[in-house]
Order: sequence, then structure tokens, then C-alpha cells
Amino acid sequence: MSNLPPPPPPPPGGRGQQHGPQPPAGGKNRALGSGWPRWSIPVLLAVLVGMLLLNQVWPSEEGEKLSYTEFITAVEDDQVAKFTVTDGSNAISGELVNGDKFTTTARDNFPLESEKELFATHNVEVNYKAPESNWLLSSIGLLLPFLLIIGFLVWMNKRAQGQMGNVMSIGRSRAKAYSADKPSTTFADIAGYDGVKQEITEVVDFLRMPERFREIGARVPKGMLLVGPPGTGKTLFARAVAGEAGVGFLSVTGSDFMEMFVGVGASRVRDLFQQARKLGRAIIFIDEIDSIGRKRGAGLGGGHDEREQTLNQMLAEMDGFETSEGIVILAATNRPDILDPALLRPGRFDRQIVVPLPENEERLAILKVHSRDKRMGPDVDMEVMSRATPGMSGADLANLVNEAALFAVRRGSKQIERIDFENARDRVVLGARRESLVLSADEKRATAIHEGGHAILTVLLPNADPLHKVTILPRGMALGVTWSLPEERHTYSKEYFEDRICISMGGRAAEKIVFGNLNSGAANDLEMATSIARRMVREWGMSEAVGPMAWTGHQQVFLGEDLMTQGREYSDETAKMIDNEIAAMLLRQESRALEVLSKHRRALDSVAEALLERETIDGAEVANLVHGSLDSAPAEQPASVD
Repeated sequence: MSNLPPPPPPPPGGRGQQHGPQPPAGGKNRALGSGWPRWSIPVLLAVLVGMLLLNQVWPSEEGEKLSYTEFITAVEDDQVAKFTVTDGSNAISGELVNGDKFTTTARDNFPLESEKELFATHNVEVNYKAPESNWLLSSIGLLLPFLLIIGFLVWMNKRAQGQMGNVMSIGRSRAKAYSADKPSTTFADIAGYDGVKQEITEVVDFLRMPERFREIGARVPKGMLLVGPPGTGKTLFARAVAGEAGVGFLSVTGSDFMEMFVGVGASRVRDLFQQARKLGRAIIFIDEIDSIGRKRGAGLGGGHDEREQTLNQMLAEMDGFETSEGIVILAATNRPDILDPALLRPGRFDRQIVVPLPENEERLAILKVHSRDKRMGPDVDMEVMSRATPGMSGADLANLVNEAALFAVRRGSKQIERIDFENARDRVVLGARRESLVLSADEKRATAIHEGGHAILTVLLPNADPLHKVTILPRGMALGVTWSLPEERHTYSKEYFEDRICISMGGRAAEKIVFGNLNSGAANDLEMATSIARRMVREWGMSEAVGPMAWTGHQQVFLGEDLMTQGREYSDETAKMIDNEIAAMLLRQESRALEVLSKHRRALDSVAEALLERETIDGAEVANLVHGSLDSAPAEQPASVD
């Protein structure tokens, strides 16, 4: 139930970086195809419909439009000289006595016998004609089957050409090209990492001014490998190089080379370098190069042949017979241990640039970069926040600022305040609070005693990290959390790890002292303590019985080790000695935790009661409760811990 961070191995010192908001990677304009415009088909359909309805919309005969009743009246008044009837449509067009023309439409069954007699009586000339055929409709009716067949054949042809084009282009590189005048990230947008900037700026200067280096015979490395944990900004450095270089920049990921077809990866590598050579001077950036650069011969069946062929082609392109002068390869990975040794030798990736987690100054700069476009309250102190976020990467800090903004919106505030950063940090580090989980009174008291044991040992032990906060509110997967803020350091002593194990045993020891029994709440604590003890004995040489020997964990087969050579590196007697040392170390620290908490039982009760009353207390209040209980203790009670 405690939130004790796992002990990191002694890392090399380094600095971190991050940059601000990025412009979009590309515009919205795309090259138009060579086909017809999109509006051509609707226009052609409209013209066709207009031609079909032309006869109805535009009458072929001119004249006054009369109703049928007016037409009969005109005949009876001897005003109609003659007219013509179109069979089928009963359309009538005629001429009056005065020479004017007229049109009308007769009723069905025209003309009746009475109407014929009427026309004969008034000497009206009656003519009949067949309806004029519409040549357009007739031709469409004849040509429609042929047009459908031709359209189907054209569609099939284009579809076949498209599929053939995809097959023919499957071996082409999928690298994205960035032009020199395209706005992008620059080194000015990156906080920290002065040493990394200097090494990469050297490559950029060589591509811009190669004669400056050639005058004294200097040769710039062909490849530079950015190595670091996820979220530290390796890919962002590549974007900055693209903005600073002023030369062609090709970006591709390691997975873009792999395909289901044999030989595609090697073909894409060749095409990638051909594109770079056409640019003259160029930078190739390969993100996540470990996906294709793993050790050859890995796996059960001799490895993935397609991946190995891709790697072989890349090695040949980097220093093969064809010169690649003016081409620099920049790659990024967070797993340099699984890369093939041939890829890392001089002449290929000459330099490995470590991009570690940011330290205090870098974290402060990163927080300022990500908060410059946000409305901050007057009580927000970025220096305090940077000191309270050790071990966070640039991506974690960006997420922290965004979470603080989200908390401010939920509160209905118009600016981000300190409480929002506190809540955001708790959510990011400890997990979201589980409001729906309700503990019983017994469970709540057991949790308070458990977390109180962790907190008191954190305050009393000399090598422990400073205590920040203790809570019995369920967060993430834990029912309660004791949160310490590790001090920034790069080496760790044996005493520090022993205190870490003792603190991990504090919750279990407190429950044993108060309740006399144990429960399952200490599972995570035991797992963490065992992991620390195992590494102390097996890797860091901190056991007198085992001595200065180290055995790392078994490497997996897919990391490049042969299956037949896998096995334990030590004998059964040594394994038994290691197990005994780990068990003895854990038992010693459990006894130590029991001894300390037994001497400070009054402080344990005080901290537990404060947790039951307020649910969350900070480290300073825990220290006051512990020292207050020491001052009020009887004279015979020890006031300190050895």
C-alpha cells in the first residue's frame, strides 16, 4: 500500500530537454490528380437531362396559347382557318383567319364525330401528323448497353493499373521529406541539453559549411544514435535538426521497412539512400531503429530473415562501395542493448548521445515552456513544482501541466492555481482517486496503521528520502499511499537501500504490533523489498557472504542470445547462498522495523488517529507528531533510534 519508488541503478549524470508547441508537420494542399475535375460529372449529367427535356421546356411551335374551350368557340365564330393535330399527344397548332398562330391541347378521343361535323360546317382545314421522333432518346436507347460495357472495361483497367502500381511501388521508401524552407522546431525551442545540442549542431554545421571541416581534414560521423528513456525528447531533437539543417531531411520509422513480402525491407533501404543522394547533402532520421537493428541470429529459428536482410542492406549502404558523402544518419532508440554490434562500430553510428531524464533546472525550464501559453495563478511556483517532480521526463511534465489545466476547468476557475498542480501531480504519480471504493471501519483503521508505519520509519531513518504526504484515500490500485520525494542523486549507498527495505517492511510490522496478525495489504511492499534485496546481492555486490560478484538477469532469446547457451551462470550452492542472503537481509530489516515501531508506539497511534480524522496529512505534520510523542514519552523510553 506504500508508494515507494523502485531503486534505480546508478545512472550516469545527464540533462533533459523539451520544447514548446509544435507547428503542424505539413500543409493541407495536395497535388491534384491528372483526371477530370470533381464537378465535371454533375455538369455532364445536367446537360444530358436538359437535352432530353428540351422539347418539353422549349416548344417547337410559336403562337398564342388557347384553352380547348376557347379553341372550340373560335371555330364556332369562324375565326379558325386551319389546324394540325399531332397523333398521340393531341397537341394542336393552327392558324386563325387573321393570320395569327395559336396552340392548344385537345382532350382524349379527339376528334369526336360531333367535332368533325363542326369543323366541316365552318370550313376549317384539319390535318393530322405523326409525332416527331427524338433522335437523342433513340440514340441513347441504342448506345446505352455499349456505353455500360465500355465504362465497365475502363473501370477494370484503372483498377488493375492501380493494383499494379501498388505492387510495383511496394519496395519504395516511405520516408517523409522535409524541405529546408519549411517551418519546424529549432534548437531555440528546446529547454536544456546544451551538450546534446553542441554535438548535433556540429553535424548541422558540417552539412551547411562542409569546407570549414575539410580544410583541416576533419570528418563528421556518419551516424549519431540518440539513446534515452521514453519521453525525453529524442524524436523532438530530430525535428529540431530538420528545422536547423537547411538541407534535405528524410524521416522514417523502423517499422516502415518491414512488410509481408520478402526483400521489401532491403529494397526500401536502397530507395531511401537513393533519395538522400539525389538531395546532395541530407539527413536521414530513423526513429525506433531497434525494430530493424536487433542482433542478428536472434530467435529460435535463426532469427527473422527479412529483418536481418534489411539490417545487412543498411550496413552496406552506410559504408559500402557506393559513397554516401554528405549524408548523415540520425537514429533514436531506448533499447541500445539489443542493437547489433556491427551497427554501433566506428564508421557507422560513431556516437551515442545520451538523452537522460531532466534534472531540476531542466524540469523548471520545461515547465515554463509548457505553461507559457496558459493562464497561471499568482500562487503557482514553478521552482517548487520542479523540485517536487524528480524522475519525470519531458513528456510527463507536459502531461502534468495539461492535467493541472483540466483540474482548473473542473473547479470552474479561470486560471490554474497551486491546488490544481498538486491534484495533477497526485493523479499522475499516485493514480486517480477511487471515489466509489468505500472501506469499512476495520479496513480503514488497518490502512491507517499500515501507512503510519511507513511514515514513521521514513521520518526516523537517517538515509530515507524526505516524506511528502500520507493518505488513506484509495488511489489507483492502492488503499493508501505513503509518498516520499527522492532527492536527486546518481549513486546509492548500501545504507540507503537497507533503509528502503526497512520502510517497505514498516506497514507489515505496524500491523503485527497493533493487531498481532497480518493481512494481504503488504503484498506490494514485500515484492518491492525482495526486488531491492535481490539486486543488492546479485548485481551490486552488497552482500559480505556472496562478495564482489554480480549476476544479471537472464537475457531473453529474442534479444540476440542463442537458445542453447541460456542457463544459470552459477552453481546450485551459489544459488542457495544467494537465496539465504536475500532472506536474511529481509528478516533483518523486518526485525529492525519492529524494533523501531515498538519503541515509537505512541507516535504510531498519533499518526494513525490523525489519518483516521483527516485522511491525508503532509510530511511536516507527521514529523511534528513523531517528535511530539518523543517529548511526551517517559524518561526511561529511548528518544532516538540507532
